[in-house]
Amino acid sequence: MPSSRLCIGRVLWSLSLAVLLVASQRSRADADVADQAKQSQNPIADLISVPFQNNTNLNAGPERGTLNVLNVQPVVPVPLGPDWAVITRTILPVISEPPLSPDGSRTNGLGDVLFSAFFSPRTSRGWIWGAGPAIQAPTHSNTVLGNNNWGLGPTFVVLHLEAGSPWVYGVLVNNVWSIRGSRFSRAYNNGLMQPFVNYNLGHGTYLVSAPIVTVNWTAAGSQQWTVPLGGGIGQIVHLGKLPVNLQLSGYYNVARPTEGPDWQVRTQIQFLFPK
Repeated sequence: MPSSRLCIGRVLWSLSLAVLLVASQRSRADADVADQAKQSQNPIADLISVPFQNNTNLNAGPERGTLNVLNVQPVVPVPLGPDWAVITRTILPVISEPPLSPDGSRTNGLGDVLFSAFFSPRTSRGWIWGAGPAIQAPTHSNTVLGNNNWGLGPTFVVLHLEAGSPWVYGVLVNNVWSIRGSRFSRAYNNGLMQPFVNYNLGHGTYLVSAPIVTVNWTAAGSQQWTVPLGGGIGQIVHLGKLPVNLQLSGYYNVARPTEGPDWQVRTQIQFLFPK
């Protein structure tokens, strides 16, 4: 009897240890996924990421067609010693423009690249910030899809991200002026503000609202602003060991130019490359 009780005790001890190990691994995995979700919500996170963000804009242009813009926007951090880093963010738009007249045809191609470099402290806790230049390059493949002038202006981002809190929120702002005149393209003065609020539900799932507010300062009063309202949901999944951030959201433009779209559907797939 003592021997059988001893064997049963060892079995129970082994099972308990196995359960504890599995629970510990799951807890660690959940913590890793939660951290990856928060990193994906930080536009100047100190890791390489490659988002593919597709914006489908409904009822755009004089013919009220569908304007589709796929933004390929890799984020690459460049360390400057232990205390500072430059977070580079490049946005390459791939555009499908609806016809501008009843007998016109759709225009497809590349738009103008926007390159931003955020100087940011690497030791930020709680509040995180970055600031630097934004440069627009005339890389468009068709005159309908861009402007021949180079552009330059400031950009900055500030956000709050704290361990233990489900909230990640902040704002990204830039303003770009054309820096040389071209008789083939008009001068421009364009601003952008993207407030973002994320609430993390756990297991890599989160709610998001990140409307892109734009302003064309050279347009007439009521034609200047595009102001969306809306939100959506995101989820961290894994392709093998590679974390991937999936996101779906929708926005209604409560203010827009006369020929601006009224709705936007945004889908995103973002590949994360943690260190």
